[in-house]
Amino acid sequence: MLGEFEYLLITAAAGLGGKAYSVAIRKEIEVTTGRRCSIGALYTTIDRLETKGLLKTWMSDATPQRGGRAKRMVRVTPKGVQAAKDFYDAVTRVSRGASWVVNRTGRA
Repeated sequence: MLGEFEYLLITAAAGLGGKAYSVAIRKEIEVTTGRRCSIGALYTTIDRLETKGLLKTWMSDATPQRGGRAKRMVRVTPKGVQAAKDFYDAVTRVSRGASWVVNRTGRA
C-alpha cells in the first residue's frame, strides 16, 4: 500500500504526463495540497518509488532555459498506475461510512 505522499507524487506525475519532472511535480503537489514539499523529500520518494518499480526516471537533454542542465524526467509505470488505483480504491471504500461523505440521497 502506498503512503499519502507517494500517492500524491504518482498522481501528480501521471497528470503531468510527458512534462513530469521533479520541479513540476513538486509545484503540482504544493499548489494542489497547499503544503510545502521539500526537494529532498521529493527526490527520496522518487528514488524509493523507482526502486519499487512504480516509476521510471531518466535525464532529459540539457536545455538552454535551464543553463545547460538536464531535467530528471519521471514516468509512472503500469505497476505504479495499479498501486495508485489500489490506494484510491481503498481510501474510497474506507470513507464510505465517514460522516463527511455524502450518502446516495445527497445528504451528509
